[in-house]
Amino acid sequence: QIESIQMASIGKIPLQSRNLPWVEKYRPQTLDDLISHKDILSTIQKFISEDRLPHLLFYGPPGTGKTSTVLASAKQLYKEKEFNAMVLELNASDDRGIDVVRGPILSFASTRTIFKKGFKLVILDEADAMTRDAQNALRRVIEKYTENTRFCLICNYLSKIIPALQSRCTRFRFGPLSQDQMIPRLEFVIQQESIDVTPDGMKAIVTLSSGDMRRSLNILQHQHGVWEGLYFQILQLKTLKGLALHDILTEVHLLIHRVDFPPAIRMGLLIKLADIEYRLASGTSEKIQLSSMVAAFQAVRDMVVNEAA
Repeated sequence: QIESIQMASIGKIPLQSRNLPWVEKYRPQTLDDLISHKDILSTIQKFISEDRLPHLLFYGPPGTGKTSTVLASAKQLYKEKEFNAMVLELNASDDRGIDVVRGPILSFASTRTIFKKGFKLVILDEADAMTRDAQNALRRVIEKYTENTRFCLICNYLSKIIPALQSRCTRFRFGPLSQDQMIPRLEFVIQQESIDVTPDGMKAIVTLSSGDMRRSLNILQHQHGVWEGLYFQILQLKTLKGLALHDILTEVHLLIHRVDFPPAIRMGLLIKLADIEYRLASGTSEKIQLSSMVAAFQAVRDMVVNEAA
């Protein structure tokens, strides 16, 4: 989902990728492009170099490098011409039931390839969304076709994966990225896209993202052309009216209860505004917290648009 991420290697962006979401446009292409969880990467690199890759289980919060790591590994394992024949990538939240295991997964795992003698790779993203019946069926497929196929399960919550599956995989936990890891990557994207983001805006994006690289890129892409205008309009209003940011937060809080937000979105927004108020009371910069407030509403706008889509 840039999860443990370094952006794609510096250089010209291919023409066909220029209109992609930035999450995909700047997804790392090799294990060397990833900049976090070096212990995990070195272990996986050793598995690959010694030709003894086990079944894998990557777990941890969104945007921390899980999917990017396994895709980069797959690109190292397989040549471009054989990739589609050797790799099956599925999002288990779309097909949660037992049919996906008995259908495309079983068909792929049981069929040998003409390209090479090595194993195939099945990548199951959001595997924690699979039903227990589907997970039990998957366990049997893994047992039967281990000689021919390796599986990589990706999830946010390890507790939602049945113990029988966990025991058949080598587990790796991907923790949130640090600000020191995220900021250089965001700066690279900003440079490549030729956009302007203030230092306060950058800090707000990183703070709002909470170690989730995917989320930070989505915020950065969606705020492009909007963020700066909103920020400076509110800054100008504060100056003209002699308002403190706390005064604006108080009025905004009342306004939120009048707008027909979905309950989960309203609750999330109120929590973010409460965090901003707390940081203001602790003596932090009003400009940084203003950026955080603009970012919070931009994120809510994107959530509302996505729900309506």
